Amino acid sequence: MTKNYYKFIKDLRIKKGLSQVDVAKKIGISRSSYVAFEQGKNELSLSEATNLANVFGISLCDVEGGLKPNYQKYKEMILAYLRNSGSDDGKLTKTKLAKLLYLADFAWFYNTLKSMSGMQYRRNLYGPVPDMYFRALDELEDEGKINIDKTKNGITLIFENRGSGKDALTNVSKDEVSLIKAISKKWEGKRTQEIVDFTHNQLPYKICQQDEIIPYELITQQDPDDVY
Repeated sequence: MTKNYYKFIKDLRIKKGLSQVDVAKKIGISRSSYVAFEQGKNELSLSEATNLANVFGISLCDVEGGLKPNYQKYKEMILAYLRNSGSDDGKLTKTKLAKLLYLADFAWFYNTLKSMSGMQYRRNLYGPVPDMYFRALDELEDEGKINIDKTKNGITLIFENRGSGKDALTNVSKDEVSLIKAISKKWEGKRTQEIVDFTHNQLPYKICQQDEIIPYELITQQDPDDVY
């Protein structure tokens, strides 16, 4: 692991106002062992790493070496959903699209123990959603790949430009697209509020605190029929 990784963990500890003794006690190791970890001289066990993730409100992937978000892939996941929206006009509400992306990432993790995009999802009123979601939509619109329209009722609709449909999705695998299609099929014709209620009643969202990053590992405790 790189020096930047250990600095990332140390910076999180300092930001939270915790001493090395505080963190060591919370994860069940001695201060000297934790100091050695921050210095990159030893590693944590799985249970210790899980405890550390809970202390900092981050993913276990972060503790094990840093989550590496694939931003371009995340944008292609957006296009994949729009191409498989199931609606006659190919439009999805901004909120429903955000939920579908979350389900793809967490369902992929449920099956492979890896996130599809590597994005970190935050628990908030509109979440679970990555901080980069809104920027991704703005960039796709600026690139001429999607349109963002607001209805008279204030609902924001997202749909792909016709010309963009010719662009290949090079970062998303066939198996990943298959999962996206399966999720789209399940939620085809469902109201936005239905998918909001579904994701907010899942274990990952329910047990995390407001504005906390939702650990991917929590989805593995979900009933298989309720993953997406």
